[in-house]
Amino acid sequence: MNIKEIVKDIFYVGVNDRVKHRFEALWQLPYGVSYNSYIVAGNEKLALIDTVCIEEVRQYFNNIGSIASDRTIDYLVVNHMEPDHSASIPEIVMAYPDIRIVGNSKTIEMIKGFYHIDGPDRYLEVKDGDSIDLGGRTLRFYLTPMVHWPETMMTHVEDARVLFSGDAFGTFGALNGAVIDRDMETDVHISEMYRYYSCIVGKYGRFVEKAIQKLAALPLSYICPTHGPVWNEKITEVVELVARLAAYKSEPGVVIVYGSMYGNTAEVAEMIAREIAALGIKRIIMHNASHSDMSCMITDAFRYSTLIVGSATYSMRLFPEVESFMNAMETREIKNKVFATFSNFTWAAGAVTGKLKEYAERMKLPVSASLLVKQSAGASTPVEVKEFALQVVEAMKTMEEA
Repeated sequence: MNIKEIVKDIFYVGVNDRVKHRFEALWQLPYGVSYNSYIVAGNEKLALIDTVCIEEVRQYFNNIGSIASDRTIDYLVVNHMEPDHSASIPEIVMAYPDIRIVGNSKTIEMIKGFYHIDGPDRYLEVKDGDSIDLGGRTLRFYLTPMVHWPETMMTHVEDARVLFSGDAFGTFGALNGAVIDRDMETDVHISEMYRYYSCIVGKYGRFVEKAIQKLAALPLSYICPTHGPVWNEKITEVVELVARLAAYKSEPGVVIVYGSMYGNTAEVAEMIAREIAALGIKRIIMHNASHSDMSCMITDAFRYSTLIVGSATYSMRLFPEVESFMNAMETREIKNKVFATFSNFTWAAGAVTGKLKEYAERMKLPVSASLLVKQSAGASTPVEVKEFALQVVEAMKTMEEA
């Protein structure tokens, strides 16, 4: 079995990165990441689909050479210009001086801006629905702007039922030998897809929905993203997963994110969790914002229906890690959540409650319950926590019934 051949004359030539600690210098990579590139071979011409990060360019050229052999690469199709997929473009141009770069107008503008590559015959500009013939193989292009940059597009090989989807349907996690989902265990990649979508694409849900609707009629046997496995057996599962996240549809569950300096806010968080569990809620996830990875907090907030945020008062503001988390929520325009808050203060009553309320108003999230604790949990706190938990669970039930 040739693990690099997806279907006849369509090959995987991507690379793995098991060295980088953080994707985009932000998001942890406990399982590494793949940068996927592909070759489509026609009877007359070869097309290279996307490139890889510059750090892995040596292995990349070895992979290309093992497939292309002594044939030249005629076209480089650029579906997405983010540098993890485009930084090797100058190297490709030097290796194949006559190559034509295929992209839409925004793509070409960005290549010139990033890499200063120009020339009268260097580019082939395509519009939505345009195609090129490789000789027995046709590539057709579909513009999908803001998934998740303005130039993004996808490429469909019509006769092979193969879609090169760019970052859409991508996931963290290097490929451990196999390339196609049917040849591997995909549990880690499916789990990492939640984190990848939430952190990388999350703000652009309405554009993702438009892209899915636009491409719904295409016959698909394979989806080839720029990160993670080639999807074949699990196409329905991954498309439905991304569609749910794009529509901000959540699974039942409670996520509690809190920031605590000396343990008093943490104590209230534990009390809230116990009361919610006593009311029959089984899926409760807690994040100490000073300890949990930001990407995990963002992912769980996206994935589950109820978000409870608690913060100590810090210089009349939210605890810094909690404020960073709320900024991430606002940036991603999170919605359709049961949202509740709790706060702790020593002398500045309401400072943090007010800040959380401001976030909720900007995000158009009604506050289902709010709790304010002075200094530390006192005799009345258990009663107040019980009422808080009841309000949260009632709001959850109302959302589920809606």
